[in-house]
Amino acid sequence: MTPAEALLVLVAGLGAGTVNTIVGSGSLLTFPVLLALGYPPVVANVSNTVGLTPGSIGGALGYRRELAAQSARLLPLSIAAVLGGTAGGLLLLGLPPGAFRAVVPALVLLAALLMAIQPWLSRRMRARRTGPHPVRIGPVLLTAVFTVSVYGGYFGAAQGVLLLALLATALDEDLNLLNGLKNLLQALVNLVAAVLFTLTADVAWPPVALLALGSVAGGGLGAVLGRRVPAPVLRAVVVVVGTGVGVALLVT
Repeated sequence: MTPAEALLVLVAGLGAGTVNTIVGSGSLLTFPVLLALGYPPVVANVSNTVGLTPGSIGGALGYRRELAAQSARLLPLSIAAVLGGTAGGLLLLGLPPGAFRAVVPALVLLAALLMAIQPWLSRRMRARRTGPHPVRIGPVLLTAVFTVSVYGGYFGAAQGVLLLALLATALDEDLNLLNGLKNLLQALVNLVAAVLFTLTADVAWPPVALLALGSVAGGGLGAVLGRRVPAPVLRAVVVVVGTGVGVALLVT
């Protein structure tokens, strides 16, 4: 990489860490950058997951207090997330590279759509959360978390949006508590996929190091900017970037 390209990756990692802390889907900023630098889609996806994992872990650690308040549900949901993340990673590595290349535009556009409808999902969450019969930990919720985690291990963008929507629909809890739980599950998915990719896949290590550095710093920055920058502004940036990349991939 040239110095300018290295700076671009670092800034993208910083942006992804910041956006993930505030609204989620930061991968829609970093994945296109790796593609633009010429990395094949599978290598870009693998490197993106590995590089953003430290930021995800840092975000989960920042919610230690919220996680301690719901310790009884952590183990079963964590097991579902780990199994799903592993399955998704194996699916990515087991399918021909052409299969991932073929579905990438749809996945990017899906992630952008999920980001765009996040306010609607939040309203639906609140409505469902006040219902008289919230779902507790059971086979349905565990299967749903596993399924979302498979998606996260295969292609991580917007998995946080999906997880938070799922948890808040199923569990009658404060959203701040559930955001902590979402961060933990997302970090576990990213971690198991990152370990798998590190051991078995072609990883572009220079951008991984830059993404890791940027995402960790961005996580701390997001905690500050989240009180000052309107979430709709950041959401709009992510949606526009993701939609543009998805359309560009469709026509190339």
